[in-house]
Amino acid sequence: MACLSAKSQINTEQVMRIGQNAIYFEDYMLSIQYFNMVIQAKPEQAKPYFYRAVAKFNLEDYSGAEADATLAIERNPFLNDVWEIRGVARQNLGKYEEAISDYDKALEALPGNKQILFNKALAQDALKDYVSSEKTFNELMRHNPNYDRAYRGRAKLRMSQGDTLGAISDLDTALMLNKYSHEMYAMRAGLEATSTKNYEKALSDMNEAIRLQPQESQYYVIRAQVYYGLDNYDGAMEDYGNAINLDPYNMIAYYNRGILRAEINDINRAIEDFSAVLRLNPSDYRTLYNRAILYRNIHDFENALADVSKVIDVVPDFAVAHFLRSEIYKEMGDKRKAFQEYDKSIELVKRLSASEETRKIGDPFAKAFESNDPNLADVVARQFSELIKVNQKDDIEQQYNSKDIRGSVQNKEFVIEPEPMFVLTYYPSHSELKIKQNYIKDIDDINSSRILRFNIVVTNREQTLTDNKDIASHFESIQYFNSYLTTHTPRALDYFGRALDFSVTRNYKSAITDLDKAIALTPNFAMAYFLRAIARYNQIKIDDFASEPLKGGTDMAKINAMNRHSALMAVVADWDKLISLQPRLSIAYFNKGNTLLEMQDYVEALKCFDKAIQLEPTLGEAYYNRGYVYLKLGNKDSGVADLSKAGELGIVPSYNLLKRLAK
Repeated sequence: MACLSAKSQINTEQVMRIGQNAIYFEDYMLSIQYFNMVIQAKPEQAKPYFYRAVAKFNLEDYSGAEADATLAIERNPFLNDVWEIRGVARQNLGKYEEAISDYDKALEALPGNKQILFNKALAQDALKDYVSSEKTFNELMRHNPNYDRAYRGRAKLRMSQGDTLGAISDLDTALMLNKYSHEMYAMRAGLEATSTKNYEKALSDMNEAIRLQPQESQYYVIRAQVYYGLDNYDGAMEDYGNAINLDPYNMIAYYNRGILRAEINDINRAIEDFSAVLRLNPSDYRTLYNRAILYRNIHDFENALADVSKVIDVVPDFAVAHFLRSEIYKEMGDKRKAFQEYDKSIELVKRLSASEETRKIGDPFAKAFESNDPNLADVVARQFSELIKVNQKDDIEQQYNSKDIRGSVQNKEFVIEPEPMFVLTYYPSHSELKIKQNYIKDIDDINSSRILRFNIVVTNREQTLTDNKDIASHFESIQYFNSYLTTHTPRALDYFGRALDFSVTRNYKSAITDLDKAIALTPNFAMAYFLRAIARYNQIKIDDFASEPLKGGTDMAKINAMNRHSALMAVVADWDKLISLQPRLSIAYFNKGNTLLEMQDYVEALKCFDKAIQLEPTLGEAYYNRGYVYLKLGNKDSGVADLSKAGELGIVPSYNLLKRLAK
């Protein structure tokens, strides 16, 4: 691929074909790299933009797909498939009117095409243009009378119009045409359970959906709800467990199982489930409220108070939460605070009861309070006792006519965290998506000197040492430097070499000591500052991991925070020195940005990532981290744009994060 990257040497037809092959084998990230090469060599061609749009679409980067499809249309508006791919991308972005316009353009060349008509009807439904949507569905069925998804789509339309029986009738027809569609069984089960209360029929449908697709976690959540409707608590509990085993991030499964466990007085395990929800979403006030109730029931008033106080932080005008906090204070013996919270809850009830919106909703706590209901405590406890209902999604995925694309890298789970720093190491983790190496002349000079026993590289994907021979070789190298330094006049590069061995073997304190000596001998030794910054940063991480829970109270916590801040500032100082010596080194700004991100100095971190991108516009890691910071600051549009660009440049987690944002 390195040979192919030279603009003058590239065989664009061959590279385009390789990219198309990569799409066929579902290797979308790799295909994008090939299309990038063709675009760089021949930016006037439409097809590489089109195929890159297809790849981005399958990675669920819909903004990127729309942009590339537009570039393809500008170059060749007669490339029929590109109108369709842009239409589907726009539909996924919620740009329904623009999508319909693109579909109409595609239908000029492909009248009666079932996928395009299907997508157009869904877009019209999303706009609540039900008349036009039904007209399009009817046209679709006229051209394709045995197309089962058309009936499923019209069922969704009828559900939007409140025609439950008509929707079930369409699903019956669809399942006659295709008895292997697990989505349609689940969709019909949801209608039967929620609308007609025919739980037995719903259970039969969900059993079939799960038989056909046993790895779909949400199906178990739906079947658990059906079991609950049948008063089969054991079946519901088992299915919530099945859903969690398949998807450990399924908050609804944890929450609903917690509700059921609380109902049967399995308090401790209910608390465990609510705690699992809060690990995924610490500010979920429903779960905090329910856990506060349970903590209060087992007389753990400290945790109960902490939870209900967080609820009030999220929803300060929540009268029932103030009442609950009043009850907790009363049971803790703090009568003054109990009366204050009680008065606050009364004040809020009176204010909210005067609200027309509140009267329309019919707040049960306000009603019980005003009527002096003797069972007020039960009303408080049942505030969030309902299960969260989830139906099989009635939003139906659009179909792409031109290709049958399979699989998606964005479905792999990634921890949402910044791209790591670039480091100096002997062990890079190679990726076929990395077309170029991170070249630094100083590193090349060091390797050429042959003073070090191994060649070093720059990467932000360092391999973990697992080979005993490799590990032993570094300990031998340390011994070699020990011997050499005791018998020769020390050189800065000798200390640097031993520091590298110490870093590889995770002895960062010794590495820092050696790098201090190297810098004392050669104050302008740029790579020594690079390596020392990384060693210092990694030592901070080790210290964080190894630290004991604080026992010295608030004062000790402040001292530790100040010490950590000072240590991070020393890392920043090393990056600043490296930048002063190597002002064109983009990854120095990137690494400084990461350090500032660790310090939660988002504004300065953004400036560093901006500078890194300015110096190296193809540094995908900088786009990803800048997008991450934008999201932290609440700037979703800029964040999505940067993530899309990062994905285009080979940063795989971008597409997973884009998918989560879309959800």
